[in-house]
Amino acid sequence: MHSQNPNDRYGARQPERFNPERASRLDDPARFEYLPPHDVAMMLDVPAGGTVLDFGTGTGTYAIELAQLRPDVEVIAFDEQPEMLDLLRAKPAARELANLTPALPEDIPTYKGKIDRVLALNVLHELGDDALHNLNALLKAGGVALFIDWNSEVDRPAGPPADHLYSPAEGRRRLEQMGFRIRDEKLFPYHYSILAD
Repeated sequence: MHSQNPNDRYGARQPERFNPERASRLDDPARFEYLPPHDVAMMLDVPAGGTVLDFGTGTGTYAIELAQLRPDVEVIAFDEQPEMLDLLRAKPAARELANLTPALPEDIPTYKGKIDRVLALNVLHELGDDALHNLNALLKAGGVALFIDWNSEVDRPAGPPADHLYSPAEGRRRLEQMGFRIRDEKLFPYHYSILAD
């Protein structure tokens, strides 16, 4: 799953990975104004004592918020780039959370079929076919994935260019083509969300 092989991104709308040098953008508090962590937690609806995996956590901004909002659940902060997880570990809030665990690609096999909820925030446009298959394989029976991504159809204050993103309809088609079943959808000011299993 972790490879410099360009073919591992086959199917992704945006060809390049997020640059860790731009990681400070992931910690911009303005993100919470247009995508409140409480709303994300409500949509995830993790069962008590359950496990949520933040797939492509970046610097862990939302993983930390979820772990604070739901101390009863285990939050696994996954990223393919070790530099991102180093930035997560450096945050005082992350060090204080016993229910937050960083994870790299080599850790993923231990979680297959064991995750109640997967959060894929601002990464659908970056995920190749293999990554989407791996994400789906993480879910236990009855588990669901929540995809929240930038909406290519609206003017936005941040995020990639529109031609690197999906519209809500394109995002839905992409997931259905990869074998996901759509359960719910919602629009935010600059994002769309799709709940799928």
